[in-house]
This record gives sequence, C-alpha cells and structure tokens, in this order.
Amino acid sequence: MELRHLRYFVAVAETLHFSRAAEQLGISQPPLSQQIQALEEEVGARLFERTNRRVELTDAGRLFLDEARLALAQVEKARQVARRAQQGELGELKIGFTASAPFTSTITGSIFAFRQAYPDVHLNLLEMSSGEVVEALQEKALQVGVIRPFTLPDTVRSVELFRDPLVAVLREDHPLAVGSEEGLSIAALAQEPFVFFPRTFGTGLYDQLIALSRQAGFSPRIVQEASEAMTIIGLVAAGLGVSMLPASFRRTRVEGVVYRTLLDPGATSAIWLVLNRDERSPLALSFVEMVTREAAALQSARRSGSGLT
Repeated sequence: MELRHLRYFVAVAETLHFSRAAEQLGISQPPLSQQIQALEEEVGARLFERTNRRVELTDAGRLFLDEARLALAQVEKARQVARRAQQGELGELKIGFTASAPFTSTITGSIFAFRQAYPDVHLNLLEMSSGEVVEALQEKALQVGVIRPFTLPDTVRSVELFRDPLVAVLREDHPLAVGSEEGLSIAALAQEPFVFFPRTFGTGLYDQLIALSRQAGFSPRIVQEASEAMTIIGLVAAGLGVSMLPASFRRTRVEGVVYRTLLDPGATSAIWLVLNRDERSPLALSFVEMVTREAAALQSARRSGSGLT
C-alpha cells in the first residue's frame, strides 16, 4: 500500500465520483479505477459500491476513510516537522552558559527574542564554567555556549557579543571605597588580599586578573577561593578580601558591598558565543544568528543613550 493509494481513495470517497476525483488528482479515470481496485485487493475488502449511476462507500469503506485521513494527516505532520526542523524552528537546543552571562540584559533579551520567534524550540540551558562549556562542545554534549574569554581549541569558534567593564568588589567600609565612585586602578589593590575563582575552575576571568595585575606590576594575593560569583561577593562582604568581577554583577545587591569600575586599559570582559566549527544544525545556526543580531541591536541602543543596562 502506498500513500498515493490513500490519497486516491480519499478523493473518490469525498466526491463519490471517479471522474471528478480523477480531475482533482490530475490523472485520467482508468488509472484511478485501477488503483482503487488494487487498494481493495490489498485491504481485502470492498470499499465502494459502484453502479452505472452512483458510487457509495461500503461500511468497510467508511471506517477505512477515517483511518486513511488520520494516516495522511500524520504524514503531513511528519513532513511539517521535518521542514521546520530543517529551518531551525523546532527541536531542542542545548546551551551551556557561564554563571555571569544571565546577569546581562543583552543575553536575557536575546534569549527572550529567540523564544518569541521560535516558541516550539525547547531551550535546555545548563550552567557551567567556561572550560566545562568548551569541553562539552567538543564532546557534542552541547550545541552552543555562552562564555567569558577562554583558550579555545581549533575545532571551536567564537563570536563576540559584547564587552562588559570589570569592577573591583569592596566592602563598603573599605578605605578604597571612599572617593573612588568614578573608578580606580587595579594597582590600588596591589596590597589587598583577593577572594577569587580557583585557577582550575576554568574561567577566563582568572587569566584576566593575572594579566591586569602584571601590567600594574604586582601579582594578586589570593587568600580565599570560591567557584560561585555570589559566594565571592558574600566573602567580600564578610571582610575576607577584595575581588574583581564583570560589571553585570552590580545588579547583585549584597548589603555591605560596593562596586568600583576599573579604569585600566583592557579592563573589560567579553561575552562570547561559541560553537563547533563543523556545527551544521539549522537550530543552532538560527540561534547564533538571532542572538548575534539582537546583541548588536541592544548594544547600539545602549550606546545611543536609551538607558538599557
């Protein structure tokens, strides 16, 4: 039994007229009659009662019509699913993101825009360190990642979405918190104990702290490590030291903590969209294209003084 047999049968069943059905189908009547006879032989039941004056469905034909319509509808649904998947409109997209990424309106706004455009795509968002994201991409466990700058293997490419200023995180009663509302140099932190991510955690911020400190002529003295930015901020509030984080964490209101912009050249942290160079999934490529476009629009609006933060 072929799909065309079902289509031919439904056409005849709905018109109850072989000539009109053949005209609808764009074929001549004799081949249509032959195909219906072949279908009845395949099914093992008469589907139509034929006389010189009229054509009627048998009881078996009426029951078969319901099933034939369901079968054709399911085939059409399968075709639509495949087409939409090919166009990146349907399916599941696994995205790994570094913890600080969701704190930016650029990222959250871009993801919201994607969900509005592709409501039938399930976004599976997984929080990881930048290093873990890159590793998961290589293992094909993710399709897209949102990370801070990180050393990438040749098989992974990046698209920079925007750059986030870096800030010093201080207790509000710290001497450097007074008179530094316009910002300070990282050199001012040379003698301070730091609370920061462990080097092994796989975040590009560690390398950036080391690089900025060396440019200022010192090595940071890290006295306490924590793998979560919120924990780092809490430990600063507890007086264990100072820290450095992306400015997006200013939205985190922790009592007793202030943030001061670092004025050093290069004291910014980029957000990258990363994916495998051989990624061909229409879903992943649609996401990358939309998020890149939305990020550019949001950054442009921010620069024009729209008030976006």
